[in-house]
Amino acid sequence: MEPVPDLTVAERIRGRFESLTRAERQLANAMLETYPVSGLGSITVVAEASGVSPPTVVRMAKKLGFGGFHDLQAAMRAELEAIISNSITKHDLWAENAPDTHILNLFADAVMENMRQTLRQISPDVFNDVVALLSDKGRAVHVVGGRITRSLADYFFTHMQVIRNGVTLVASNSNTWPHFVLNMQAGDVLVVFDIRRYEHDILRLAKMAKSKGVDLVLFTDQWGSPVAKLASHSFHCRIEAPSAWDSSVVTLFIVEAVIAAVETGTWEETKDRMKTLEQLFDQTKMFRKFK
Repeated sequence: MEPVPDLTVAERIRGRFESLTRAERQLANAMLETYPVSGLGSITVVAEASGVSPPTVVRMAKKLGFGGFHDLQAAMRAELEAIISNSITKHDLWAENAPDTHILNLFADAVMENMRQTLRQISPDVFNDVVALLSDKGRAVHVVGGRITRSLADYFFTHMQVIRNGVTLVASNSNTWPHFVLNMQAGDVLVVFDIRRYEHDILRLAKMAKSKGVDLVLFTDQWGSPVAKLASHSFHCRIEAPSAWDSSVVTLFIVEAVIAAVETGTWEETKDRMKTLEQLFDQTKMFRKFK
C-alpha cells in the first residue's frame, strides 16, 4: 500500500489511532512521546523501547500506509530534517526545483493545500472543547508565543481581552515567566504557540504551568511541538510555503475561527464590553471621527 501523500507519520498515527490494536496503540504512544527521533533506531530498538514485538512494528507501519518499517523510518528521517531546517535551508529546498511560476501563484497554491490538509486533520469536537475552555469565565486565560509566533499570540490576546476578562499575555522575555506562572491557578488555560525549531523555553514554561494544574491549548505545526505531549488539546496547522519562512496563514485562520466562536457564544457580555471599550476610545480620541 502506498502512503497517503503529504501526511506526516504523526498525522497518520492520530488519524488511524482508533483502528490500531492495543499493542499497536502502545507503540504509537511511545513513538509520539519522542517524535520523530523515536523511529530512527533499528526495528528491534524501536520495538524494545515500546515494549512490543518487531512484528507489531511492521504491522503498524503497514496500517499507516507504508510498505514496511524501512519506509516508515525513511519518512521520519525526512521529517526530522525538515523540522531542524534553518531559514536558508528551507529556502534552498523549495527554490532548487521551483517551477517557472509567479511567486503569488506558488504561494497561493501552497497556502490552499495547507488549508485543505489542516482542515482534514482537525476534529470539530476538539475545536468545540477549546472554545468551551476559553469561554469559561471561571478560568483565567494566559497566552504565550515564541520568537516568530509571539505576533500570533499578541493578536489572539488582543481579541480575547475584548471578549472577556481574565486574559494575560505572557511577556516575550522568558526571564520573567516565573512571575506569570506564580499567578496561574489550577483550571486556568495556557494557550501556547510553538512551531518548528521548537523553543526550549516554551517547553519549560509549559511544564511549569502543567505542574500547577493548568490546561494547555497548543497551536503548532504538522510535526508537533514537544509541548503536544503536555497539551489537553492541539491544533496541528500546516506551515510549509515557498519561502525561507514558514507560513502563518492557516494558524491565523484557526485562531480567528476560535475567536469568532468564543465571541458568538458569549455575545451578550462581549457586546457590553465592546460598548464600554468604544466609549473609552472616544474619551482618548484614539480614532478619527468623520462628522
